Amino acid sequence: MSWHEVVNAQKEKRHEIVLSGNEISERIQKNGLDSTIFDLINLNYLQISETILTEIPDEIQKLVNLQTLVLYSNKIGKLTDKLSTLVKLKVLDLSRNCLKRIPSEISHLLQLTSLNVSCNELEAFPAFSKNSKLSTLDLSNNKLQEFPDVCYVELSNLSELRLSGNIIEVIPDKISNLTNLKIFYVNSNKIKVIPGEIADCNKLKELNLQENPITDKRLLKLVVQCHTKQVLDYINKQCPRTSSAVNKNTKKGRKVSTDHADDETVLEKHVKDALYKITVKHFTNDSVKVIVKDAVKDVRQHLVACLVLNLELTEETFKKFIQLQTKLHDTQCDKRNSATIATHDLKRLGEGDLTYTAVAPNELVIKPLNRAQTMTGAQLFAKLQTEAENLRKEKKRSTYSGIHKYLYLLEGRPKYPCLLNAAGEVISFPPITNSDTTKMSLDTTALLIEVTSAISQHVCKRVADALLKEMVQLFGKTLFVQQVKNVDTDGNMKSVYPSRVDLAFDDHASIVVERE
Repeated sequence: MSWHEVVNAQKEKRHEIVLSGNEISERIQKNGLDSTIFDLINLNYLQISETILTEIPDEIQKLVNLQTLVLYSNKIGKLTDKLSTLVKLKVLDLSRNCLKRIPSEISHLLQLTSLNVSCNELEAFPAFSKNSKLSTLDLSNNKLQEFPDVCYVELSNLSELRLSGNIIEVIPDKISNLTNLKIFYVNSNKIKVIPGEIADCNKLKELNLQENPITDKRLLKLVVQCHTKQVLDYINKQCPRTSSAVNKNTKKGRKVSTDHADDETVLEKHVKDALYKITVKHFTNDSVKVIVKDAVKDVRQHLVACLVLNLELTEETFKKFIQLQTKLHDTQCDKRNSATIATHDLKRLGEGDLTYTAVAPNELVIKPLNRAQTMTGAQLFAKLQTEAENLRKEKKRSTYSGIHKYLYLLEGRPKYPCLLNAAGEVISFPPITNSDTTKMSLDTTALLIEVTSAISQHVCKRVADALLKEMVQLFGKTLFVQQVKNVDTDGNMKSVYPSRVDLAFDDHASIVVERE
């Protein structure tokens, strides 16, 4: 007998399905994975997570329209090479499983933009030489002994490479082929010598080489104490290069002072010619921060937030801003499958820090946006389901519309994610709604923006970058943004947004970003 989630997906002609948690595990243990899932050939988003699933059947090849496949936190020990037939696949998340190898056929997925195989048992990784659209690759916390074979000029869009927590001994000099690399984490490995070619990755903003047995003691000290810029300057001047790379930039190699002068000239021209400016104010001890609790880790763990200050809204810009969020939910957020945006009037939040956590559906209490009554998460979910079905019948539609079409993202979940203010009130219930008590109005002069995702922090940042880019063009000449820091329950920093690697608008010369 088909699972009710699959029956509902067929009945409502859904393009997405989420299967997660203990109840799904119990069904898999009793009768195996429901094979009728693979008859849903119109699916573009499939998530099976936090279960005892050990393998993906070959029938996965029937889902020819799949664009996002999320399989984190299972017990998968083997991958079928039939995954390579999913030619439309853009996002593949295999993190926190038991994989020891990845079939080489996976490299045939030429539309892939994000691949996460972190926290497995990989000892090797196949060559990726033609995956020109790949932008994020996370192989951290595995057992890789060799640097993955990804240093090809064809991978011109690869901007984030995470290899932390392996046993890699050598970084290849061909790392310089990754010309768009911005984030490179290779900490906690066995690397002794750092190649000078790393300095040729001109867009590199975040480099982590810590916890490696680096033989150059001065560099080792810089790695621990200094920012990426200082580390790269030292690598450029002092670290060995292969002979073929020495003349890459000038006859005598790159001259740091000249490059810096040229950079300053380019920057001055950029600032002068820019039509718009985003001014980023640094986080201070008095700033709002978000405490991220462990309870949300296996539900919807990724969040970034920032403040937008000194807004002056008109009826026209207010309306366009609401329309902008809707547009981004459909595009950058992949119809809320990848991420969800929420905005709050800063004055209505109250003072103090925010908390991001997950609670049982009956414990979450919220006054949903544009509703008069307070209700629990369970009550809201049931109400929305009823409304959706009634509306579908009334309009004689075969599918849900509006916010109702996102209900499947929470179906069967034992806990719901939520953002609380300092008084413990729920101000956001992603990916469904935020609170009516903190909603924007024409009188709003300062905003808290939050972006959440079940996929990755990178997705959150990409969406937030896109939102701020659109906002500065909508609201006028200058947009004032203040950083918001994420911390754990002990107060240790997890992340900050926007950091120095964020808001890199390579394709938009008319926007300049100044950081105070």
